[in-house]
Amino acid sequence: MKYLKLTSLLSSLVLLSACNQNGNETTSKGIEEVQQGNVTALLEDLRNRTIELYKWNDTKSTHIDFEPLLLKETDSIYAGLDLARHEQRVAELRETNLFTDHFVENYDQIARTIDKKLNDKSSVWNVGELPPFGNGANPWCNCQDNPEKFWENITLKDVKMINENAAFSWSWGGDFDYKAKAILDHGLWKIDYLEGFDPKTFIASE
Repeated sequence: MKYLKLTSLLSSLVLLSACNQNGNETTSKGIEEVQQGNVTALLEDLRNRTIELYKWNDTKSTHIDFEPLLLKETDSIYAGLDLARHEQRVAELRETNLFTDHFVENYDQIARTIDKKLNDKSSVWNVGELPPFGNGANPWCNCQDNPEKFWENITLKDVKMINENAAFSWSWGGDFDYKAKAILDHGLWKIDYLEGFDPKTFIASE
């Protein structure tokens, strides 16, 4: 499907809304010079891409994020991250075609920074305890658990599109929401940012 390129900024924001297949309202703010039919298609494609991401993550992903490494089984402190497993995970993320290079590179840099901190002992991760990074939640949703097949109920909120960039929040209902960004790449949305992997908050400052 071909899409019109979202171009020059208007002096006032255009507020448009579209309904997803489940009848849940998705709102878009700041979409410039695009016919409403194209906006509706872009919004629906963005929602479907988000659903695809979380269905993959819940049903096909290896779920290996930043796995720690012990040099000896008797050690009480992790020496770093298992970089071999990490490289496999990076390859897995790339193979999905769901993410921009920027997202994958950011994910990789987070791991390299954590590994360095654990190696030089500027951060200490004791075996059996929560890691000294993140917030103790699953970074893919900033949640401890999630409803079964929650991706089927995903709706988008506060979508802001400028050119081929979209910033939005997604929710499975209630007061839950999670911030994300995506970029339209040759007609296909790719995830460029997930708030759970924001290095400013995921990694403790030095």
